[in-house]
Amino acid sequence: MVATVASDTPAIELRRLHRYFGTTRAVDDVTLEIESGCVFGFIGPNGAGKTTTMRILATLDLPTFGDALVTGFSVVTDPERAQKRLGFMPDQYGAYRHVTCEEYLDFFARAYGLTGRERHRRVRRVMEFTGVDKLSEKTMRSLSKGMRQRLCLGRAMIHDPDVLVLDEPAAGLDPRARIELRQMIRRLASDGKAVLVSSHILSELAEIADRFGIIEQGRLVVAGTLEEIERSAAGGRTVELRVVSRADELQAWLGKREDVANVTRSGNRFSMQHTGETEESEAELLREIVVAGFPVVAFGVKQQSLEDLFMHMTEGIVQ
Repeated sequence: MVATVASDTPAIELRRLHRYFGTTRAVDDVTLEIESGCVFGFIGPNGAGKTTTMRILATLDLPTFGDALVTGFSVVTDPERAQKRLGFMPDQYGAYRHVTCEEYLDFFARAYGLTGRERHRRVRRVMEFTGVDKLSEKTMRSLSKGMRQRLCLGRAMIHDPDVLVLDEPAAGLDPRARIELRQMIRRLASDGKAVLVSSHILSELAEIADRFGIIEQGRLVVAGTLEEIERSAAGGRTVELRVVSRADELQAWLGKREDVANVTRSGNRFSMQHTGETEESEAELLREIVVAGFPVVAFGVKQQSLEDLFMHMTEGIVQ
């Protein structure tokens, strides 16, 4: 049976989460909410605090203070209930070289208290979902890196949790394996599960995540959709336009607007930061330019990549 989360309860909630190791603030006052059905990309430099945060969520570590909740259950005061609702895929995991794929998943199904027909049903369903059903009798030592990653994902979801926390799941995978992993993550989200995933492959993370959080030196720098982060990073989105004529007049006209900044010009081409909050506000800007009589032949928003935003908003400082 698929577990359900109350609609008003975040699947993941971090409340002023802190974790100190001596004088090192690995996690420093992080507050965050992630809803069910959301793929949340968690990114940051090495040593930024991503894995520590994930380990706390997985009840493998305790915060110095603050709290983390999984579907409303605290990892500090109610860890057993939190564990039942979360599946964790670490970046390194035990391979049990001489165990078959089916034995591996069956072991963890037993560990979660699944018995009888339900246990066998869950093992078969997870094997089919991850595509290792045809390799059920293969030992783990004979599997490729990609297939071992699939099996570890299966282990994380064997008890049908509401929340999945995946630490660098695509590390070391070939292009096909990464594509297939992305497809599985999106399917899990479409089934209503919240997926928190960290990755250094930002171009791929941008394709699957709904929202992102950038962490550096233990602090959450920013969180939101790609568009929200872009506006936060640049003070607006970059709008580009081109006119047939009257470029001098348009430059003066734009310079008088409060919602436009950093106007640059190359001939009849313009680039600027527009501080409007929505796409509708950008459409209104275009309408006003046209009504003012400027002959616009091209207008559009230049979308920054996740990599660009990451480089803009972090300094590369390690602790």
